[in-house]
Amino acid sequence: MATRTMSKKIKALLAGGLVLGVGGTVVLAAWTDSEFSEGIFSAGSLNLEGSGDGTTYADQDTVDGALQLTFSDLFDNLAPEDTTYAAYWLRLDAPTTTDATLTPTSVTATDITETNADAISWTLTQVDSGDCEAGTAVGTVVASGSTLDELTGATTLDLTANAAGTPGTAVPLCFAVTAGAEGTFEQAGQTSAVWQFDATSV
Repeated sequence: MATRTMSKKIKALLAGGLVLGVGGTVVLAAWTDSEFSEGIFSAGSLNLEGSGDGTTYADQDTVDGALQLTFSDLFDNLAPEDTTYAAYWLRLDAPTTTDATLTPTSVTATDITETNADAISWTLTQVDSGDCEAGTAVGTVVASGSTLDELTGATTLDLTANAAGTPGTAVPLCFAVTAGAEGTFEQAGQTSAVWQFDATSV
């Protein structure tokens, strides 16, 4: 009888040991911890602005809001083979954060009276400072047209953005617009032209 009782106690202790063993496995489970990282990505800024005097700059980014250039005296009284000149400056504005390239991309001519668009030629030259008149409008030809609604030979120019809060370095340009020969350039004609320039970030 004593032997049978002892056997029951041993079995009970062994069973208890198994239970304790299982409990020990739970206590020894691995620790878990995590780390997270985040990136914040901000877009830069690019904005082109123009000026007719090299001093006052503004956005003229629509056809309807195009800057009215100030051409030399002959512009409203052209005779055959006369040439009139207008200075034009382009730059990146102060908030711009990246350099860019500048390209003349199109010109659209509209005959208001008569039909002189095909009888007027033009040249756009990169000049020093604001030099833009006969004898001083010399430099790199940026674009030209044998008619007022044609653009050929477009040259890409560099635009430099300066430190934040400082406008970019201005590029001075000069338009030279020449009336055609007698017989092709009509009296009392009035024609408008709108040039487009695009800036592309680099």
